[in-house]
Amino acid sequence: MKILILNSGSSSIKYQLINMPSEDVLCKGLVERIGSKEAILQYKTDMVSLEETQEIKTHKQGLQKIASLLVDPKKGIVGEANEIQVIGHRVVHGGTTFSAPTLVTPFVKDKIKELFALAPLHNPHNWEGLDLAEEIFPQAKQVAVFDTAFHQTMPVKAKKYAIPEQFFEEHNIQVYGFHGISHQYVSRKTMEHLKKPKSKIICIHLGNGCSMTAVVDGLSVDHSLGFTPANGLIMGTRSGDIDHSIVFYLVETLGYDLKEVNRILLKDSGMMGLTGFNDLRDVQAAAEKGDKAADLALEMNAYRIKKYIGAYVAAMNGLDAIVFTAGIGENSSELRKRVCTGMDYMGIHLDVLANEKRVAGIHGIHTPDSPVKILVVPTNEELEIAKQSFQLVSLIR
Repeated sequence: MKILILNSGSSSIKYQLINMPSEDVLCKGLVERIGSKEAILQYKTDMVSLEETQEIKTHKQGLQKIASLLVDPKKGIVGEANEIQVIGHRVVHGGTTFSAPTLVTPFVKDKIKELFALAPLHNPHNWEGLDLAEEIFPQAKQVAVFDTAFHQTMPVKAKKYAIPEQFFEEHNIQVYGFHGISHQYVSRKTMEHLKKPKSKIICIHLGNGCSMTAVVDGLSVDHSLGFTPANGLIMGTRSGDIDHSIVFYLVETLGYDLKEVNRILLKDSGMMGLTGFNDLRDVQAAAEKGDKAADLALEMNAYRIKKYIGAYVAAMNGLDAIVFTAGIGENSSELRKRVCTGMDYMGIHLDVLANEKRVAGIHGIHTPDSPVKILVVPTNEELEIAKQSFQLVSLIR
């Protein structure tokens, strides 16, 4: 079964075509800077590697270009579009409605649209990807896989806020959690690697967006992101945890309106607000050149992660492994070192030399005698979406 995986962002579409159940990746690529005259189209198979800069005005145009490449007589990987039987979509927020992968129907699309306000940077673009895929691939079954679904197992004591009961009961205001597709994939791979289905793991997903999950025996029991993907760790442009009274101070004392405050906290804060860079590679380069603000930002970032490690060890009453994943987690030995240094009391002992080596696949960066294993586990959200989509469609065939 050929499954096309789509991850639609604000100005990008990531995609992979995966043959299931063999898990063979037939092609993968990216359309980024959509809306620009210098948009980038990437397409890669075993035989073809293509990267072009061209004007791509809309997501629809980008998806049409992907479809054209897939069936191109010379570059394509399928003879015709109807060979693609399933399209799996990443959808960030599923609210309380969706706790598992779901076939897309008008009802499902309406529910995703209702959640726009809870994930304004993500759900509208995820929804647009669904809508366009239905138009361009009308023969395919469309499956929505939700980032929030993995965290439905969190106990009420972890997901409920200490605010009046009516907001939880009547308006579903609670911790939902995000990056669940990644955390689910990585935690499963970690348990397989450790050969410990009964285990206590902390998954640390570090990209432009960042989050941590406490996982007990494969189930999410606590998570750093909350009602929206805005709190918790310091991120590329998002502040993470702040005192909510700051919002009122900015509005009532400093004269900002609420839209400005929202923009500041989501797009102008985090590493961007601290250093002027939202890309951690730029922050690290500046720190290496003696930029004190950049060095402090790295320390703040690592310190926040350490605090969550301590909290989750207490919540789980133990720890078998901490896992670094996603773009920063997999590639920044510097941030991993800062997080794992001075954690001996927790049984976390970093092998400094192993941490510096670039190794493909799952690998340990702990010392041989470390009670807690420290692992780098490459995430693969696309494969996880393909697996969940395949399982769902197989059940209903």
